[in-house]
Amino acid sequence: MAILLSRSIILSLLLSSVLYAIQVVHGDEHFQDVAVDSLKTAAVCSAPKGHGPNTLKIIHRHGPCSTLGGIKPDHHQALAQDSLRVASLQSRASGRPNATLQLTTEASLPLQRGTYLGTGNYVVTFGLGTPTRSQTVVMDTGSDVCWVQCRPCLRSCYRQQEPVFNPSTSSTYRKIPCASATCKKQVYGGSCSGRYCAYSVHYGDNSSTAGFLSADKLTVTPTNVFPSFVFGCGQNNQGLFGRAAGLFGLARSPYSLVSQTASRFGNAFSYCLPQSNSGIGQLRLGRSSARSALYTPMLTNRLAPVFYFLDLIGISVGGVRLAVPPTVFRAGGTIIDSGTVITRLPPAAYAALRLAFRSGMSQYPLAQPVSLLDTCYDFTSYSNVQHPLVTLHFRGVDLKLRSAGVFYFLDISRVCLAFAGNTDPRDVGIIGNTQQRTLEVIYDVGAQRIGFAAGTCG
Repeated sequence: MAILLSRSIILSLLLSSVLYAIQVVHGDEHFQDVAVDSLKTAAVCSAPKGHGPNTLKIIHRHGPCSTLGGIKPDHHQALAQDSLRVASLQSRASGRPNATLQLTTEASLPLQRGTYLGTGNYVVTFGLGTPTRSQTVVMDTGSDVCWVQCRPCLRSCYRQQEPVFNPSTSSTYRKIPCASATCKKQVYGGSCSGRYCAYSVHYGDNSSTAGFLSADKLTVTPTNVFPSFVFGCGQNNQGLFGRAAGLFGLARSPYSLVSQTASRFGNAFSYCLPQSNSGIGQLRLGRSSARSALYTPMLTNRLAPVFYFLDLIGISVGGVRLAVPPTVFRAGGTIIDSGTVITRLPPAAYAALRLAFRSGMSQYPLAQPVSLLDTCYDFTSYSNVQHPLVTLHFRGVDLKLRSAGVFYFLDISRVCLAFAGNTDPRDVGIIGNTQQRTLEVIYDVGAQRIGFAAGTCG
C-alpha cells in the first residue's frame, strides 16, 4: 500500500510539473515582477503611519525603528532560533514533550514544554500603572500569558531598555490574594506564597519568569484604559527577551491581552506586520472594519487549545494547484503564528512546492542553501525578477502572497524561498510571519474565524 501511494504521489507531482511548464509557456498573468531592491531592509526607519483610537505601533525589535538596542542576530542565528521556536510549538501541539530537535548532524537538543521566544520579533508599547509607565513588550500569538519585569529583582532580571516597572510607585497596583477566584483559575502554573498568588512560566529554551500574579491599570491608548489588568509581576526572570520589558500573549486563554480587553474590544484583534524590518506596523484591538476581508474558520486542537488553528487545504504555484490532497495538510493541522518567521509545511507539500517554484524560476541561478532554506537564488545580475505567484488555499479563502511573503532576503546573492518542510508528516504546519506581511490578519475570537484583508495596511 505504501509503495502504491508513493508511486501515486510521484506521478501526481510529475503531472503537476508538466501542467506548470504549460502555464509558463502560455502567459505570465500568474507571475509577479518585483524590483530586487524592494526586498531589502532599509537602513533607516520608514515614516510612521497614522493610527486609530484602538491602534498601537508594531516594530521589529531588531530593525532601525526599534529603540531596544542589543545585539542583532545574523541570519544563521535567526534561522536557528526560528527552528527552536517551531520545534517547541510542534511539541506542544502534538503532546509529545520529549521530542528532540536535530540542530546539526553532530548535535541535538531535547525540548521542554513551552514556547521558545528567541524569535519573538515584534514589540508594542503599553502604559502600566498610575502614573503610567511605558512598557515595550513582545507581542506573541503563541503565548497565553502577560508579564513584565518588576522591582525588586529578588534573584535576577535580564537587561532591558526601559526602567524596570516598580509597583511601589503605582497607586493602583495590587497583588492577587491566594483566596481570590483569579488565583484559583490562573493559567500561570503558580501556587501560593504566603497570602499572595505566585506564578511561574518556563519556556522551551530554558527562559523563565516568576513572581507574583498582580493587577494594575493598563493604558492601551489614552481613551482605552483597563483598571484591573491581570499580569505577572516578574521578580526572577532569565532568558532571551531582547531587552523588552516582558511579553503580552495574544493566544486564547482567560488572561491573555485579548480576553482581558474583550468587554470593550469584542474579543477580536488584527495586525498589519511591517512589510520589512525597517517599517512600522499596526496592532488593532477590536473587530476589523476591512470590507475586503475573507474569512476561514478558526479551529481548536484539544492538545493545544490556545493556538490559532486553521484549515489549509492546498497550494498553487503559478496558477496551478499542486497535486497534494487536503489530508496531507490535515495530518498535523496548521496554525498561524506571529513569532515564527519561516512557514513550515508537511514534507510532501513542501517537496511539491519546491519542485514547482524551481521550475518557474529556472532562468535564475541557484545559490547555496542557507540553514533550513534550500531554494535560494543569486540575483546579483538582476535589478528586477519575475517569480510565480504562490497561493495558499484555506477553507473559504484563496490567499495570494505578494513578493514580500514569498522570499527571505539575506543579501542580493542569497534570496530564498521562505518556506521549509517539516521532518515528520504528523507535525503541525505553521503559517509564519513572512507570509503575513502586507496583509491585515484578523483574529475574530468571538466569531471563531480568522480573516485576511489585502490593501488595508497602507
